[in-house]
Amino acid sequence: MNWLRVYAIVYLVFLYLPVLLLPVFSFNDATVIAFPLQGFTTQWFKELAGIDALHGALKNSLFIGIVSATLSTILGICAARASTRYRFPFKAPIMGAIMLPLVLPEIIVAVSLLVVLMQLGFSLTSWTVIMGHTLICTPFAIAILSSSFQGLDQSLEEAAVDLGETRWGAFSKIILPLVTPGIVASFLIAFTISMDEFIIAFFLTGADPTLPVYIWSQLRFPKRLPSVMALGTLLIVASLVLLSIAEYFRRRGIRRTGAKDSGGFL
Repeated sequence: MNWLRVYAIVYLVFLYLPVLLLPVFSFNDATVIAFPLQGFTTQWFKELAGIDALHGALKNSLFIGIVSATLSTILGICAARASTRYRFPFKAPIMGAIMLPLVLPEIIVAVSLLVVLMQLGFSLTSWTVIMGHTLICTPFAIAILSSSFQGLDQSLEEAAVDLGETRWGAFSKIILPLVTPGIVASFLIAFTISMDEFIIAFFLTGADPTLPVYIWSQLRFPKRLPSVMALGTLLIVASLVLLSIAEYFRRRGIRRTGAKDSGGFL
């Protein structure tokens, strides 16, 4: 048990220490990212307000993130509902194929999508990035929503149908309200993944880069590194807030439906 505890501590330090150093250097009054620190400053955060290219990349990422999260959540609702409520031929292989992007290397997915889109004659725009992000976010949405749907009492829907309600009416008026926390959690997780994703956006983006692609382009200029550090600090804070809200809604949805909690994000 002691060795396991030591391993867990070493693992967490190795994983999160570089992330903790990011805000430290973002408040450092020096353009060189190194110790010892020169002093405390907030000028790097103030500089972010005057970078037009950054604002354009942020708007593009927000648009892609919202659309991708919406599409992946809708697809996740359909797939989770089908997998937990109905039996159909080749159910396991179909669900396995849908969840495959979880285990495939992103660079393989990105290159494959690029080749297919080029062969079909598509131009690289924000919509091609949305296609790629929807592909990788949908399995996460399914995983979250499946827990919500599995805990539902099917007799509730059957009772509504017996009382004269249509299948769609029973689903929209009874099932959806019960799984709403899971839907909110799914949307927030998908949005966070889309905002932070780099590899697929790098291959599929057009003239308007996403925020991670913009940050990568700035790493070539040493004088801009402090501003990049400040931007990274803001992104970490935003991601933690969104993940905390998503985890809250995920656990709330599990409590409402009575499903078994198989582990969360935080």
